[in-house]
Amino acid sequence: MTLSIDVIHGPNLNMLGRREPEIYGTTTLKDIDQSLVHRAAALGVEITTFQSNSEGALVDRIQHAFENCHGLIINPAAYTHTSVALRDALSMLSCPILEVHLSNIHKREAFRHHSHVSGVAQGIIAGFGARGYLMALDALVEMIREKRNR
Repeated sequence: MTLSIDVIHGPNLNMLGRREPEIYGTTTLKDIDQSLVHRAAALGVEITTFQSNSEGALVDRIQHAFENCHGLIINPAAYTHTSVALRDALSMLSCPILEVHLSNIHKREAFRHHSHVSGVAQGIIAGFGARGYLMALDALVEMIREKRNR
């Protein structure tokens, strides 16, 4: 059975490449998604990416993952610090979850230091820019395969 991975991008990430490039870089979300698709193909896994600025749409997508994926990567963006709804939806999943942030949220404003998502994620990758998504994909696939081989 082919592994299926979902990648969920939160609010304002559709503006990557134009939005505060000194913090987030010049790589676009389309570039990130294309690199994930290429890496997933090399790893022999299926990947689906999704972005929304709407908290409700993100919750719906997480609920869709409940029975439709083997692992989930999420960059909840600003909802990291505010959304109990995302955390509650993620806590329903039995698959591994990795939280990704382009910037190091702990080097930024104090309000960004707390994540509601981290408590339900198996790991966090922050501060590596766009490559953090690839790091997360590699780690997630390895985690899932190790668990299956036990």
